[in-house]
Amino acid sequence: MRQAIEQLTIPTSGQALYEFTGRVDDAIVRSGVEVGLVTVFVRHTSCSLLIQENADPDVQVDMLGYFRRLVPEGMDWLIHTLEGPDDMPAHIKAALTQTSIGIPISDGRAMLGTWQGIYLFEHRKRPHRREVVLHIIGE
Repeated sequence: MRQAIEQLTIPTSGQALYEFTGRVDDAIVRSGVEVGLVTVFVRHTSCSLLIQENADPDVQVDMLGYFRRLVPEGMDWLIHTLEGPDDMPAHIKAALTQTSIGIPISDGRAMLGTWQGIYLFEHRKRPHRREVVLHIIGE
């Protein structure tokens, strides 16, 4: 049984989807795991993770637009407002998505579909440095 833990730092410049599939692939190669599982975990409460299409950038635009409409800023019933008007909506968006993703590994590669990529979904407006932990386990 082999296993490895790696921490990635993903700089963001505001609300957007940031693909880091290649960095996950590189970590799997370094681990030497041929068959197993990579767990991707983001260590924050105002961003999240998605597996989403990486061929057409319009998908990212539509995802951002959908979540802006679903959880807009300025809802007058929010209580947690000390960190700015985008913070509590960011927490809600993160709760609606996911902070951890498990992806099978085969032949030393993440078993993603042809058009799938791994994204950090930044929900805050200002830049951040987000920490993502990879736990790779297998044969």
